[in-house]
Amino acid sequence: MAQARMQRKIWEIRPRCAHSKTLAEQLKITPLFAQVLLNRQISDPKSAQSFLSPKLTDLIEPGRLPGMTEAVERIRRAIERQEPIVLYGDYDVDGISSVAILWHLFRLLNVRADYYIPHRVDEGYGLNAEAVRQLAEAGMKLLITVDCGISACEEVRLARQLGMDVILTDHHRLGPVLPEAQAIVHPLLDAAYPNPNAAGAMVAFKVAWALAESYRRGGQMPPELRQYLLNATTLAGLGTIADVVDLRGENRVIAGFGLKALEESNLCGIRALIETADLAGRGLDSYDIAFTLAPMLNAAGRMGHARLAVELLTTDNTYRAMQIAQYLKEQNKLRQKCQRDIFKQVRQRILDAGLNHPDRRTIVLAGENWHPGVIGIVASRVIEEFGKPAILINLENGTGQGSGRSVEGFNLYEALYACGEHLIRFGGHEMAAGLRIEAAKVSAFAEAIEGYARTQSADALLTGALTIDAETSVREISGQFMRELASLEPFGQGNPRPVFAARGVRLIAPPRRCGVKNDHLQLSIQDQTGAVRCIGFGMGPLEKKLLEADAFHIAFQPQYNTYNGSTSLQFVLEDIQFE
Repeated sequence: MAQARMQRKIWEIRPRCAHSKTLAEQLKITPLFAQVLLNRQISDPKSAQSFLSPKLTDLIEPGRLPGMTEAVERIRRAIERQEPIVLYGDYDVDGISSVAILWHLFRLLNVRADYYIPHRVDEGYGLNAEAVRQLAEAGMKLLITVDCGISACEEVRLARQLGMDVILTDHHRLGPVLPEAQAIVHPLLDAAYPNPNAAGAMVAFKVAWALAESYRRGGQMPPELRQYLLNATTLAGLGTIADVVDLRGENRVIAGFGLKALEESNLCGIRALIETADLAGRGLDSYDIAFTLAPMLNAAGRMGHARLAVELLTTDNTYRAMQIAQYLKEQNKLRQKCQRDIFKQVRQRILDAGLNHPDRRTIVLAGENWHPGVIGIVASRVIEEFGKPAILINLENGTGQGSGRSVEGFNLYEALYACGEHLIRFGGHEMAAGLRIEAAKVSAFAEAIEGYARTQSADALLTGALTIDAETSVREISGQFMRELASLEPFGQGNPRPVFAARGVRLIAPPRRCGVKNDHLQLSIQDQTGAVRCIGFGMGPLEKKLLEADAFHIAFQPQYNTYNGSTSLQFVLEDIQFE
């Protein structure tokens, strides 16, 4: 949702391409939608068909993933020897869904398998030595990581010393040294692998697919395993969308199919989650996952223990599933309040310290009693308002646990790597990362990452650039165009929801402030071609300026709004600019 900014955003409006008319005629679509496709480097009917109608057959064969052969061989050996297996996952939605994918397959194969999710606050991200010792003492012989482990060299060495073999399945950035695991399944181990942006859930799905393939008899996969794989696309899609990976190529395939199958899922936990979120029967989209279902699942790990979320995705008890879903809904409400309280403090400190100055490239702040499970989301809110990469650190007993979020064009992982001398440890990827740091080194780290940002990032990216697909009129946002726009789902990283601009629009009537705090703005506008209602979230303070303006320009996302059973077109405003 857009916020009223303190600084003027830079509009980067993509020019209309002459080829859009040709592509529109070839595909029998509107010229505006053809332009949207061209903006996504889709310039011919064949690539358009592939993008708009993805098929499961477009998925990359699992055997092409580096390390897959060794991983499947070791898992099959563990199954044949009836060795106890444990799945070790991350506490976010990607990790939770990854664990559930493999757990369901092992259950179908009548294999004994447990799972372990570290506590976000007490243990932190990834493998830890104490957990490894506990699992070894419990008699586990094969430890399979999902969505974590690629930097855990010492922990993997300890596991093997204690008699456990380790298979790592992960997608995070590779470090200079790899753990000495029995097998490592990771898309970045082969520079030629077609999907370097796979989520952890995609990697887990490919492991499950390859393992299921190993049970073929006479060229045929057992029907129950084939059905399992189709069902597992729901979990893989959930993790892929929630992890904000690039939603093109096979990520788009798995996210799209998972999204379509979500409401018909045979998992009672998924059904309970959807019902509890009041989304049943509405037709789900990527927004529902990213901003409703994923936060509820994440609430378990942020406010308590994520093992409960895994139980939700693995239980076959409908009553228990509804119990957990209701609990997660309440936990998410607590998370939202905690988030608001911390953001209020952070925002004031940013203003007091002048970190919002246009010359400033990054925001790094540390404080006490900032819930470690929430500061990552608060960092995202900081970016929404101030448009700069943000790292927030909770300090406790002389050390800090931090979460960072980034903006397009600034690789946060590489920034942390460049400033690694100040950190105890770190991990993550381009847009999001976590770290641990000594409290005494926070100031030096903040200076170091600011210095790095000044040498690496373009000014436009850190001053609030807004990419706009095309300048258009109200009339062009027709019913046909809106149907075409829906075919771009699921939206996300690499395939953002399109933004358009309309210039010289005028008010039809005085705008009306709305929302609990009167901070949003409802207005009706018109140009020479038509009129439409608009909603501007966080734009309440612009009411007076709009009343004084003869005409103004808007950047917006066109969406349908359903209220009291009636559905109508509205423009969700991203920005308003005046002459």
